[in-house]
Amino acid sequence: MRRSRRFALTPRPPASDRVVIAVGGNALQRRGERLTIENMLKASADFAPTIVNLAKDHQLVLTHGNGPQVGELALERSAASFDVLGAESMGQIGYILAQALSSAGLTTAPIICQVVVDPQHDAFRDPSKFIGPVYGAKEATALSQSLGWVMKPDGEYFRRVVPSPPPVEILQVEAIRTLLEQCPEILPIACGGGGIPVSRIPSNPQTLQGVEAVIDKDRCGGKLANELDADGYIILTDGGGIWQNFGKPDAREMKLATPEYLLGKKAGKNFPGSMGPKIQAAIDFVQNSKKEGAWAAIGDLRDASKIFTNEEGTLIKKDVKVPEGVVWRENKVSASKMKLTKDQSKYG
Repeated sequence: MRRSRRFALTPRPPASDRVVIAVGGNALQRRGERLTIENMLKASADFAPTIVNLAKDHQLVLTHGNGPQVGELALERSAASFDVLGAESMGQIGYILAQALSSAGLTTAPIICQVVVDPQHDAFRDPSKFIGPVYGAKEATALSQSLGWVMKPDGEYFRRVVPSPPPVEILQVEAIRTLLEQCPEILPIACGGGGIPVSRIPSNPQTLQGVEAVIDKDRCGGKLANELDADGYIILTDGGGIWQNFGKPDAREMKLATPEYLLGKKAGKNFPGSMGPKIQAAIDFVQNSKKEGAWAAIGDLRDASKIFTNEEGTLIKKDVKVPEGVVWRENKVSASKMKLTKDQSKYG
């Protein structure tokens, strides 16, 4: 009888800090390319070396979005419930990331995560999470009537919206913590797409049932970071950090901001696209953290290593003394970044 060989893990020196990194679902889709497995594998292979290099000095947990992917799955399988679609996209993307990171020399463990939500939350009465492609007015009306989809305007077009309740409990968090403590050589990939939304049956709280919703991956990533006692939480976009006068000639990027400053600016209301929820998720992590010096950052995927040193992106930290609670970057907006700021979808 042949014995299977144990896989030898590459030992790494103990990391000085623990950081959760959230990668947007759009990172797996190059601009202008179709959303195929082959293209997602190529895109993930592009940024895998960056994650591998960061893992040499930091203990990382990777989470990811699934907006484009779950939207495609919903089109293919309109009768499937969103908890099932979320699980499918989590497995799909987890496999793709694991393959890319393994090829770059890093051992990973994709973990299917269930996340409890409150089925009575107001989010179910006012769906707000955009998924899938855009439609014209007539097509949107037809889809609403034939499939029962809730459609809302998104710019000049319409898109399907689904409830997006906040995460209440991450059921696999102890498994993730155990993996980090006992196998530090392995990078967990967890809570993809915000996790699979489930609720507890009131008459039997131990019994779970799926919920028709999509949990915001940035809020879930922040909660995961808090529960794992992470030192930092990074939200990677493909459009940079937090900007004032987004998309205008006088646009400027924040280098550092306190939660108080961002809340004073009504974070989430004065920022376009999906940047608002990202800012709120970063604020929530910093304010809820029990770790001294806890920080969050938002920045471009291509600048991931420089975000750690605050050379790029926006750092969010409390208990820092800076004038007015914000420091602006002095560099002018480059032509490439201005091109990005005009495309709000890159923040999705």
